[in-house]
Amino acid sequence: MNQPNNTSDPAILPQDSNRRGRETKLRPVESTPGHGLLGHNSAVTLTPLLDRIHSPHDLRHLTSEQLAQVADELRAETLDTVSTTGGHLGASLGVVELTVALHAVFDTPTDRLIWDVGHQTYPHKILTERRARIRTLRQPGGLSGFTRRSESVYDPFGAAHSSTSISAGLGMATAHDLLASEDPAHDDRHVIAVIGDGAISAGMAYEAMNNAGSSRARLIVVLNDNEMSIAPPVGAMSAYLSRLMSSRSFLNLRDLAGRVARRLPQPLERTAKRAEEYARGILTGGTLFEELGFYYIGPIDGHNMDHLLPVLRNLREADDRGPVLLHVITQKGRGYAPAEESGDKYHAVSKFNVVTGEQTKAPPGPPSYTNVFSQGLLAEAEADTRIVAITAAMPSGTGLDKFAKRFPDRFFDVGIAEQHAVTFAAGMATEGLRPFCAIYSTFLQRAYDQVVHDVVLQKLPVRFAIDRAGLVGADGATHAGAFDLNYLGCLPGMTIMAPSDELELLHMTATAATFDEGPIALRYPRGNGQGLALPARGEILEIGRARMLREVGRQSGRQKGGIALLSLGTRLGDVLRAADELAARGLPPTVVDARFAKPLDTAMIEQLARHHAVLITIEEGAAGGFGSLVMHHLARTGLLDSVRIRPMTLPDHFIDHNTPAAQLVEAGLSARQVVEVAMAALGVAETRLEGLSVGRSGPTS
Repeated sequence: MNQPNNTSDPAILPQDSNRRGRETKLRPVESTPGHGLLGHNSAVTLTPLLDRIHSPHDLRHLTSEQLAQVADELRAETLDTVSTTGGHLGASLGVVELTVALHAVFDTPTDRLIWDVGHQTYPHKILTERRARIRTLRQPGGLSGFTRRSESVYDPFGAAHSSTSISAGLGMATAHDLLASEDPAHDDRHVIAVIGDGAISAGMAYEAMNNAGSSRARLIVVLNDNEMSIAPPVGAMSAYLSRLMSSRSFLNLRDLAGRVARRLPQPLERTAKRAEEYARGILTGGTLFEELGFYYIGPIDGHNMDHLLPVLRNLREADDRGPVLLHVITQKGRGYAPAEESGDKYHAVSKFNVVTGEQTKAPPGPPSYTNVFSQGLLAEAEADTRIVAITAAMPSGTGLDKFAKRFPDRFFDVGIAEQHAVTFAAGMATEGLRPFCAIYSTFLQRAYDQVVHDVVLQKLPVRFAIDRAGLVGADGATHAGAFDLNYLGCLPGMTIMAPSDELELLHMTATAATFDEGPIALRYPRGNGQGLALPARGEILEIGRARMLREVGRQSGRQKGGIALLSLGTRLGDVLRAADELAARGLPPTVVDARFAKPLDTAMIEQLARHHAVLITIEEGAAGGFGSLVMHHLARTGLLDSVRIRPMTLPDHFIDHNTPAAQLVEAGLSARQVVEVAMAALGVAETRLEGLSVGRSGPTS
């Protein structure tokens, strides 16, 4: 690395020559009113060195002390940003020094830096030419809360689900090897995948490491261990050993020893190789990764530049090819006392007061659907000891943390391992237990084969509680539950329920608890219910029976109405508002809450098709879901010929992060858009009511 030749410039000199290796604590400080923590509009900046960093290239001319100062200022900037936007705080604060060191040592973006999950990349975004936009994070039209290829060349791989980085990195490294024959520049490129200790527990990460271990790809995996779950406490000896084992002289000596060992008889060669691996394993704890074919280094202090920089430089300069795993110990929430002391609370935050650490709370309102499910499951579990609950590293996100406290022996968090969670539940079901497998819709996608092969094919009564079904606001397309109706609806024998409000969710939780005829799923959204009064326990619903909410009777004629609105899930509130508006125009519709996507209430659907000119299905899911199941049934019965059916679904593109209301409008699922579709299907000319114009698609006379 080139050393700076301008250290006489006081603007970039370190503020504290004893800064190296010290533990920094960013404590809440008072701020100038209207300017935030950093005082962006004031003459004095609290980030003098960071202000000079316009791209990672600017880091490569700084000393270790100056890089430590950049890290301190970057931590302050990250904290101030998240206090105004909300988002993932703890993980981002924990990787500040690591982020600075990686960009300072490696030639990004030519060298590929991949962040697993991507929720810890706010410091990365600030350093990679996005600081001016960082306060648009997770805001409409702003920066994504995760890595995104379309956002920056410094994001070589988009991510928001965990455990993909090693696979993607190995693919890139292999591609560089293949392309190097045509362009030698590819041979000098590095690929670095940063993965957390939680994400590396997932099966996909081990599949990738197993594959990488048999390759000669230039791949560096940085294990960001922020729970001390693998490593013993680290210190000077560990740092020394890491520098030694990553140095060129040690690697050359190891290579020489390897060549000598290969000339020995095969049994002796194997013994020598094992002896070298286990010797290092005894000192460092890296034997597991060595067995997978990685050269293990660490653990080292991920907050100490004097430990990070030499090791990363050694890895950059190493001639030895093959995968390397660098084990780095970090602390979630580093430098901000409230986040250090309460990791779960500050993992993902709303806007908060930096001084007090107090997060902005929404006005008191109805409980969330997640909490209603949680309370309903607790009530059922109190009455039935066969009920068990399973989640994949999301106990609080799915509401099962309350179940864990009440029934610790019947709660199972399997880690980031959705595939295992589903088959684990299937095994329980074979022995007569009643497992509830609570997984976000977007994460259940990763266990699809297990749902099909291990649960549905064997008709096992596993209960799938599918949280975050539908659009999810600021988390955007990666976390939206758009496809569960499609990928579950095509499976034989699968029962699928979707509550229209929190009372229905309580009933469906009770229904699932007693349903032993096969697999059953209940999908419900992120967000709060309507504030309905809830009983202590739900009622058991008749499987496959819809409910009529408004019945206009037999209708006919294009101009006289003839509209039926068939809603699945929580879009029912907007459907009822649309029904009120249609009624005000003299077109009162029939409104039905489907309750079940499968099995369909075929008698109800046939009645709607026979007695109405227009049948509109409404669902917060992708095309090919509930509406398609309805159309298939009508086509098979011949009734599709006599009714104009209009399915309203999510559009055929991903919807970016935005406010929930704006996302629904973009999706075409608001109350007003239901009215527009209904009137267009009837061929009704434009009308006006209370100054609002709707329905332009019909012929006029």
